[in-house]
Amino acid sequence: MNKGEFVKAVAEKAGLTQVDAKKAVDAAVAVVTEALKAGDKVALVGFGTFAVAEKAARKGINPTTKKQITIAAKKVAKFKAGAELAEAVK
Repeated sequence: MNKGEFVKAVAEKAGLTQVDAKKAVDAAVAVVTEALKAGDKVALVGFGTFAVAEKAARKGINPTTKKQITIAAKKVAKFKAGAELAEAVK
């Protein structure tokens, strides 16, 4: 499902126009993004939790040259499914 299909499904479920559903989806994504940028965790009970995790620097191998390289530390977004979502997917 791509973003357009998701917006259409939200519009149908919520009884909204596709324009209003797109605004709602965009706003929800923006709020989650801003919270993660600020280092906060976003927990949606029954759905899941979005959080930021830090990956330490590590050694790796360049597959083209086979030389050892250092992979820089970075922050990554993580999602952990909630119990209700995990149960629904089974």
